[in-house]
Order: sequence, then C-alpha cells, then structure tokens
Amino acid sequence: MNFKRIHRLWKQQGLKVPVKKAKKRRLGNSEGGVIRRSAEYPNHVWSVDFIFDRTEDGRSLKILSLIDEFTRECIALEVGRKFTGDDLVALLSDLFVSRGIPSFIRSDNGPEFISKAVRSFLDFIEVGTSYIEPGSPWQNGYVESFHSCHGALKRDQ
Repeated sequence: MNFKRIHRLWKQQGLKVPVKKAKKRRLGNSEGGVIRRSAEYPNHVWSVDFIFDRTEDGRSLKILSLIDEFTRECIALEVGRKFTGDDLVALLSDLFVSRGIPSFIRSDNGPEFISKAVRSFLDFIEVGTSYIEPGSPWQNGYVESFHSCHGALKRDQ
C-alpha cells in the first residue's frame, strides 16, 4: 500500500487526514553565525568548540577543537579532564604567538568561552568574539562538521 491509497481510504471513511507540515529551514541569521560573518582569508575566523567522551572506566574527557574556517585546518585538538577559562587563555596565547592573531573567534556561549579571563584577554589583543545563539550549532557549522567527520569523536548533549 502506498501513501495515496491510504489517504484515499481515510477520506472515504470520513477520518481526518493529517496535514503534512512543511519543514522549517533554519538559516542561522545570528550576528555571530557563519552566514553573516564568513572567513575571507586564513586567520580571519577561528571556530572553537568542545566535545565530550568517556574512557573505558567511565571517566569523562573533554576535547577542545579549534579550526581555521577559511583553510578548514585543525589548529588545535586538546584533550583533558577539564578546561577553564585560564586554560583556554593559555592555549590561545601560545597559538597567537605561533600562528598569528585571528580577527574573530566563533564559539558557543559555554562557560569557558564567556569567562571574564577569556573576554578580557581577547579584548586586550583586539580579537573580536562571534558568539552563536544558544542551541544553534548550525551557526558554528565548520567545527560541527569537523566533529561529525571524525567518527571517534562523539558529542554528548
């Protein structure tokens, strides 16, 4: 039986036929989203995000991934039990010395990324922040795509 036959039978029996809903298309129109501020050259926009995993004994791991949106190169992949804002500042300062300073860093609104230490550090060296809207991972699409391409890395929500 196909959909059309079932639809016709429902109508014949006087049943209410469910209306097919159109799928909403999300464009990520936030100020910090990929569509509004796309990378135009290397070191223009870096994307950073965390993913979580567990070891065999059940202890959690936190994996920080940082990519250059223009070149799609993975700049850093740090693994640890926990990361604080100070840890992120230390990592970014080392990367800025070796790779140069980006114009913007795109991230979600996680506690590590919005900490006073990180915000004051980025303001001091004049790196713009591009925060995505909460619950909108498609606005940070390059790093999310990087996570999905690497099957060993999985995201716990």
